[in-house]
Amino acid sequence: MTSGSHASPSGPAPERPRRKRGAWRIGTPVVLLLSGSLFAISAYNSEGTDLRPGRYSDLAGLVDTEAEKYDQLKGRLDDLSADVESLTAGVDDRTVNKLRRRVDTLRDPAGLEPRRGPGITVTLSDAPEDVINSTTRKLSLLVVHQQDIQAVVNAMWRGGASAVTIQGQRVVSTTGIKCHGNAVLLQGIPYAQPYVIQAVGDPDTLGEAVVDDEDVDYYLQRAQLPDISVGWDLESDDDVQAPAYDGLLDVQHAEVLRKQG
Repeated sequence: MTSGSHASPSGPAPERPRRKRGAWRIGTPVVLLLSGSLFAISAYNSEGTDLRPGRYSDLAGLVDTEAEKYDQLKGRLDDLSADVESLTAGVDDRTVNKLRRRVDTLRDPAGLEPRRGPGITVTLSDAPEDVINSTTRKLSLLVVHQQDIQAVVNAMWRGGASAVTIQGQRVVSTTGIKCHGNAVLLQGIPYAQPYVIQAVGDPDTLGEAVVDDEDVDYYLQRAQLPDISVGWDLESDDDVQAPAYDGLLDVQHAEVLRKQG
């Protein structure tokens, strides 16, 4: 026995137990593979953007973003429409020319020509925030709904309006107004309150038609109650400008499905 060595009192030292590494050797690569797959899927779905962008957390940001997308698509539409008109103008055909003359005569009644003149401006808005936070009324009574806007527009038409706009957008026969959360969709574009509605026509006649309308009167009653106080303003205007409608002109319709069997 060499110096400094110690012999075991009971013979050779027992072997240390081996750790079971089989589960770790299999589990670790599987976890890493799944994690990598999730990252890849997230990156693909987000298309390089944040899956939960902060700009969508408030209504104003959402409205601005959707309006920006609309402006971009509108620009493309204008370019394509200009190309179509240019190509159409180059067609020398009797039938085509006859149809073009007919279209020209219908442009103004259809709202495709701008209008300008005296008229009225009606502004609708939700109740003030302090009223909303303190009232015991239902929230539905404190906000502007699509039927409130539609009631004002219908009253303006009955009052002889030659053109009507909402938020500066020309109203035509295919214009759709729809509630969308805390905003109102006008021709597919979300707008936040206050809602400005203008009409070209005789101010006195238009004003009387609006305030005497039964549906508008229901809104006026809500506006006069202190614990509701939805916003209302009606003013005569010497110079109302109604731009020509420049949206899509195609009309879509639904068909009744036939029962099978």
